[in-house]
Amino acid sequence: MNAFKAAVVQMRSGMDPARNAADFEALVREAAGRGAAYVQSPEMTGALVRDRQTLRRIVKDEAGDLVVDAARRLAAELGIAIHVGSTAIALPDGKVANRAFLFDRTGALVATYDKIHMFDVDLDNGESWRESATYQPGARAVVAPLAGVPFGLAICYDLRFPHLFRAQALAGAAVLSAPAAFTRQTGKAHWHVLTRARAIENGAWLIAAAQGGRHEDGRETFGHSVIVDPWGTVAAEMPGDEPGIALAEIDPHASAAARAKIPNLQNARDFDLDMLADDGLSARRVAS
Repeated sequence: MNAFKAAVVQMRSGMDPARNAADFEALVREAAGRGAAYVQSPEMTGALVRDRQTLRRIVKDEAGDLVVDAARRLAAELGIAIHVGSTAIALPDGKVANRAFLFDRTGALVATYDKIHMFDVDLDNGESWRESATYQPGARAVVAPLAGVPFGLAICYDLRFPHLFRAQALAGAAVLSAPAAFTRQTGKAHWHVLTRARAIENGAWLIAAAQGGRHEDGRETFGHSVIVDPWGTVAAEMPGDEPGIALAEIDPHASAAARAKIPNLQNARDFDLDMLADDGLSARRVAS
């Protein structure tokens, strides 16, 4: 597994897929020009649209998606791997998938991943989100090989579910990913803590491109795209919410080195959990 330069592309996607695809292409070309061999874009690269009816009107299937087409073409033209953090994809049943795409340097599709965990929350500033009303949740985790490096795929809210990343690490992933569109409120409170924690607890690189700023649909996202090394050090970051790119050298062997120092993946043990209550004792088995 050879070292390579990775780039996170920070965007402020709006409601026009064609404009977003053009912005995506310009940033990918900039990253490739600065030596990136792997480029990751944020969640919902193709469009950030809160209104369900508007989204369903503009969303395309996989064959017709502008960002997917651009990523495939650019990967082959530039000779780099491109990871579309996600884009909305129309499904035959009328629902929509929040889907990531990973292309290798020839433009071949290596893997797709549909976001498993839906952001159904009510925040204390009045924000309310119900992704499950529009999106079909995924049902499978993915670890995909890219130039000999096992990559774990995840999207945004997945970051709050450590067992997903643990399963990928146990399957051999040396690089984890969490492209996102974190809200400004939740990002300010938790983004850096969660990205660093997922890297530390799994001894893996964590690459997380993000949306940033105020979007056309009215939402505000946190930005601060990051690349975190397996020891939890932020190797690269976009410091605010403006569009742009950040780059870092990824050494996959650093993952093995971190796991050798802190072998928590090997040391984990299953255990019994005793539930103590006034009316008796119940127990269940917990897998680590």
